[in-house]
Parts: sequence; structure tokens; C-alpha cells
Amino acid sequence: MDKDRIEGAGKQAAGAIKKAVGKVTGDTKTQAEGQAEQTEGKVQNAAGGLKDAVRDKLSQ
Repeated sequence: MDKDRIEGAGKQAAGAIKKAVGKVTGDTKTQAEGQAEQTEGKVQNAAGGLKDAVRDKLSQ
């Protein structure tokens, strides 16, 4: 498993928590930052998945 997948999953979780905190407190800036971090994590996770797929294909 590529390290980007692990880091991406962590960013997604942290972003979701930050977004929820922003929503509960009514802080739109924190909520937006959480959404951005969550999206960044999704992209990083997808990039890691692509690296894994390429690596698997090349090893065959």
C-alpha cells in the first residue's frame, strides 16, 4: 500500500472532524478548511491508489 493512501485517509478523517466542529460551532471558516482538507485527502488517496495499480501492473 502506498504511503499516499495512508496519509490521504488521515487527511480525510481530520478534515471531516474539522468540518463537523466548524458546523457545530457555526464557524464557516473552520468548516471550509475542513472541507478543503477532506478533499485534499481524497485526491491524495486516489493518487496513492493509482500508484498501487501501476506498481501491480508492472510487477506482473
